[in-house]
This record gives sequence, C-alpha cells and structure tokens, in this order.
Amino acid sequence: MKKIVIKVAINCQICKTDVLKAVAKLTGIDQVSVDGEKGILTVVGDVDPVLVVKRLKKIKKCPEIVSIGPPKPPEPEKPKPKPPPTPVPCLPPSCKDCQLVAVGYYLPYEGRMCSIL
Repeated sequence: MKKIVIKVAINCQICKTDVLKAVAKLTGIDQVSVDGEKGILTVVGDVDPVLVVKRLKKIKKCPEIVSIGPPKPPEPEKPKPKPPPTPVPCLPPSCKDCQLVAVGYYLPYEGRMCSIL
C-alpha cells in the first residue's frame, strides 16, 4: 500500500470528473480523492504511479508527482464539537478547455453550409 499525491490542473467540475473517471479504472486502488481548489489528486492503494500519470496524460492533463509514500495510519477518533458550517466554494460547471465551440461557414457561390464541432 502506498499513497500517491499528484498535482493536476483542475479548472472546473468536468475536469474533476474526468480525472476521477480516468484514475478509478486502474486496478489496485483503495481510495481516490480530488481537491479541486488546490488541484491535488490523492490515490491510496497498490498501484504503479507511472500508470496513474499515463492515465492523466491520456486525458490531456499535465500531472506532476508531489509525493509517494506509505499512507498515514488512521488516527483514533476523538469526539469534537461541531464547528458551524462554512460555505464551500464550488468549481464552475465547465472551463474554456472543456467547452465545445461550434464553427460554421457559408459558401455563397455553392449554397452549402458547413459546421464543425
């Protein structure tokens, strides 16, 4: 078992979902978590870090390995008073890299229209 921490550019909710989907397909993973604001992906399990990086590169992300090591043992739970809830800022639904842009042009002499997505 090892804990792999990778820095990845996560700009929106679609980027976060794509990263989770790509990494979750690997075998030997026990836990995956993404911190969208910090751009940190944490993977715990028996998985090769090179395979994780290859998966991220396959979806056009530029990963940077921050650390690889043993996971911290779970700490004994202590009853803590609950702090008041703080609003959690959300990621935008999509970024410029994830949005589809339609491009079209018209050829007046042929009377046809062409569009590219």
